[in-house]
Amino acid sequence: MRRNLRALVLGAACAAALTGSFAPANAAPKKDFNIAWTIYVGWMPWAYAAQTGIVKKWADKYGITIEVTQINDYVESINQYTAGKFDGVTLTNMDALTIPAAGGVDTTALIIGDFSNGNDGIVSKKAKTVAELKGTSINLVELSVSHYLLARALDKAKLAEKDVKVVNTSDADMVAAFKSADVTTVVTWNPLLAEVKTEPGAKELFDSSQIPGEIIDMLGVSTETLKDNPDFGKALVGIWYETLALIADKGEKGKEVRAELGKLSGTDLAGYDAQLAATKMFFTPKEAVAFTESKDLPKTMDLVRTFSFEHGLLGDGAKSKDAVGMAFAGGTVLGNKDNVKLRFDASFMKMAADGKL
Repeated sequence: MRRNLRALVLGAACAAALTGSFAPANAAPKKDFNIAWTIYVGWMPWAYAAQTGIVKKWADKYGITIEVTQINDYVESINQYTAGKFDGVTLTNMDALTIPAAGGVDTTALIIGDFSNGNDGIVSKKAKTVAELKGTSINLVELSVSHYLLARALDKAKLAEKDVKVVNTSDADMVAAFKSADVTTVVTWNPLLAEVKTEPGAKELFDSSQIPGEIIDMLGVSTETLKDNPDFGKALVGIWYETLALIADKGEKGKEVRAELGKLSGTDLAGYDAQLAATKMFFTPKEAVAFTESKDLPKTMDLVRTFSFEHGLLGDGAKSKDAVGMAFAGGTVLGNKDNVKLRFDASFMKMAADGKL
C-alpha cells in the first residue's frame, strides 16, 4: 500500500545504512532512466502507458529510454528511490517530504496527478460524529496519511489526538479487525474503505473530500537528474497526459482503457471507476499547473510538515518543522532556505499545457 510511513522510516534508515548515505547517485547527462510505481488508482496510467507503447513513443522522441518498473511494495519503491536506484517514483506529498526530502535527497514534484477526494475515510459502528470519538480507541495504520486524516478531522471537531487512543493496525488486518466486536472505529483507504463501510451499522464520519487537496499523489524525480536531463522530464510529462486523455475519454475507448486499468489493479471497470470517482484527477496539464501554483499548496504543506514534525517524521536531528525547506511557485519557500529538498515545480507541466513538448 502507498501509506505506511512507519515502515518507510525504518526501511529508509536501512537503505541508508546499506548505501552509506541518502545522497542520490551522481547526476549527469545520460540516456537511460528508470521510474518506479506501485498499484493505486492514480498511478495506474503508468502501467497502461508502458504496456501500450506510449512510454517508448515519448522516450524515442527525445532519444532516450525509460523503463517503468512496478514494485509490489510501496515502502520498498520509495526506499529504492531514496537510495538512488531509481530516477523517479510515485508517492504522496507527505511521503516525499518525510522520506527522500528529510533524508537529503533533493526531489522535484514533476507531475501532480491527483488528490484523494473521498478515497480515505473514518468509519465507526458506534459514533455518529467525529466529536463522539472522544475517549474511544481508533484503529489505523499509525504515522500514515490515515493518521494525518484523523488529526485533521479531530482538529475540525475541536479535539486533539490526546482525546482518543490510536491503535496501530496493519492495512492487511483492517477489515477483519472492524468485523470484531472490540473494534468500533477505523481510519483507512480504498478499497478497504469501501469494504468496511458495508459492515452492519457502519457510518462514515469524515473523509478526505473534507480536506480537499491535502493528500496528494504525484511523481517525484531526482532534482539533479532532472536538471541535467530536461528531456527526461519532457518525456515523462508527455507520456502522462497522452495516457490521461485516453482514460478521460467519454466513449467506448475510455471504457476499454479503464477496464484494462481495473484488471491491472485487481478489480474491474466498475471497481476502477468507483475509485476514480473518489479521486480528483487532474486530467489536463492546465488543471495541474493551476493546483501546483495555487496559494493553497504552501498552506497545505505547512499542515503536513507540522504533523510530520510533531510525529518525529522529519528525522531525529530536526529541531523544528523548518528543518527541511520546500520551494513553491513564485519563489515561496517554507522552512530552511539553505536546505530546500522538496520542490513543487510546474514548469514541465506548463510545457504540456502550452503544447511545447
